[in-house]
Amino acid sequence: MAKQDWYLIPIILVILLMPLSGSRFYVFLGTDILIVGLFAVSLNLLLGYTGLVSFGHAAFFGIGAYTCALLMKKASVAFAMAFATAGIFGAVAALFIGFFCIRLTKIYFAMLTLAFSQIVWAIVFKWNSLTGGDTGFIGIDFPRHLDSPTRFYYFTFAVVALSLYILRKLVNAPFGRILTTIRENPERTEFIGINVKLFQLVAFMISGFFSAIAGALFGIFNHSIFPDLLFWPASAEVLIMTLLGGMYSFFGPVVGAAVLLYLRMQVGSQTQYWPLILGTILAVLLFFFPGGIVGSLKSQLTRLKGK
Repeated sequence: MAKQDWYLIPIILVILLMPLSGSRFYVFLGTDILIVGLFAVSLNLLLGYTGLVSFGHAAFFGIGAYTCALLMKKASVAFAMAFATAGIFGAVAALFIGFFCIRLTKIYFAMLTLAFSQIVWAIVFKWNSLTGGDTGFIGIDFPRHLDSPTRFYYFTFAVVALSLYILRKLVNAPFGRILTTIRENPERTEFIGINVKLFQLVAFMISGFFSAIAGALFGIFNHSIFPDLLFWPASAEVLIMTLLGGMYSFFGPVVGAAVLLYLRMQVGSQTQYWPLILGTILAVLLFFFPGGIVGSLKSQLTRLKGK
């Protein structure tokens, strides 16, 4: 862990000790934050590091959830195999979709990702015999050795921690530096001999893989999955989390996911007008923290040190 990530130490301790509180609410909230946090970080590999805005990233999340659930329930595949296959399917889907999307840039790229996401959603929504259609897929049990919320919580923590470690290594390696170079100036990067489209496609595949892993965890955690998991609002929500936490900070999306999920649960339990109140809170946060929560806090600490 780098020195600038010192703030993560108390957060990790809270996460590890959360199940000891005895509250099922905090166990479920913590699991949700871990899963969605990984989803947001996987998106940020495209957004914050490569400069690609995806409006359809929920497609890979949903593909991972449905792949793992269907293999376990309908094909009686062991959890470990189904879980790994979910990630592979997410990467393969990202390879196919990314092959077409990276040929466009900026808003055209974003709209094409949205179009592909809607196609995947339509397939899941209409294929009743396989996916259950609009009624969803219900009755996904915890694996045998993870048959309690607390055990699954620590399993999720281990998977997410390992995934974040791998992603952090990737973005700090030469591969990650090339991605940021592409983000800043793709034309100049192409001019010096780097295959920009190839690196964008690889980033797309890696992002799809970890999004699918998060989706597989989400499906098992909730014991059910529905087509809404792939619909465009899900992509918009994870995009908001990434921007809220800070897309230029590796752990910013995790913080954004934690803040948004906590606010949604707390505000939603108090009033039926929670979308209005939550929207106002988010607008204020984004206005006063234009670099995201983590990015703005780091900037303030840098200023204080400079004084």
